[in-house]
Amino acid sequence: MKMYMKQGWQLAVKHFHLIILLFLYQLLWGFFLYRFIDSVVSPLLRRFPAAYPSDTAVHLFLTEAQFQLLKTDILTPYVWMLGGLFAIRMLLTPLFNAGLFYSLHHSSTRGEGAAGGGTKFVEGIRKAWKPVMLLHWAEAALALAPGFWVLPHALDAYLQGGSNVDLLQSVLPGAGLWLFWGVLLHLLFLAMQLGAASKEGILHSLGRALRHIVSFAAISLVMWAIGAGLGLLITGVSLLWAGLFALILHQGYNLVRTLVRVWTIAAQYECLQSK
Repeated sequence: MKMYMKQGWQLAVKHFHLIILLFLYQLLWGFFLYRFIDSVVSPLLRRFPAAYPSDTAVHLFLTEAQFQLLKTDILTPYVWMLGGLFAIRMLLTPLFNAGLFYSLHHSSTRGEGAAGGGTKFVEGIRKAWKPVMLLHWAEAALALAPGFWVLPHALDAYLQGGSNVDLLQSVLPGAGLWLFWGVLLHLLFLAMQLGAASKEGILHSLGRALRHIVSFAAISLVMWAIGAGLGLLITGVSLLWAGLFALILHQGYNLVRTLVRVWTIAAQYECLQSK
């Protein structure tokens, strides 16, 4: 496993300019999403009775908000805007993934371009965007499918008004299975996308991932744990030293998180290729 992590790190460092590009993409996406949420939430919060927060005033505020949400079309433009942002995300992310996956294969010591230099991000988008995008959409659809059963069941359990323990006992099994289903789908579809980008074949890569799912899942969990540990460390430090330093630290961590993501994918690729 250490070998996969080391080889993945070396492969990720070769793509540092792509890491910068992905970091800027995530930064712009986060900015526009923040501005969208702020434009929706801030006008509502201005109407909250902060000066005289009595039970009657709060109840009146909630009643008015419920009326506007359910009886008017106030949400329509926001729903369309959110749907548009989601559609743009679903179009752009597979393009970046296609270029990254193709370039990882090209730059790997086991890839077709091992003897050459540089990366092939743009060429990867041009050659592999169709299968990667279709697989990305299929993964999203299959990952969201259990929500049509889990979410209504959780809502019914909440409306029944039982204790928190009863609510957790009712919801946690379905949520746990949904999480397991999402993780399994992500690993298998990642293998298929890597196979599509490297021209090795989708079914061939899927079969390899299934045969070696234990080692593939193990390296994935280790890399995810590293990312989660760094996130907790940054959060803890920012709580101890709040202020400008914490703001700079959080902005810099976005770059580190992107680096860890590319490192994780590179380590997963090396694990599959070694089999």
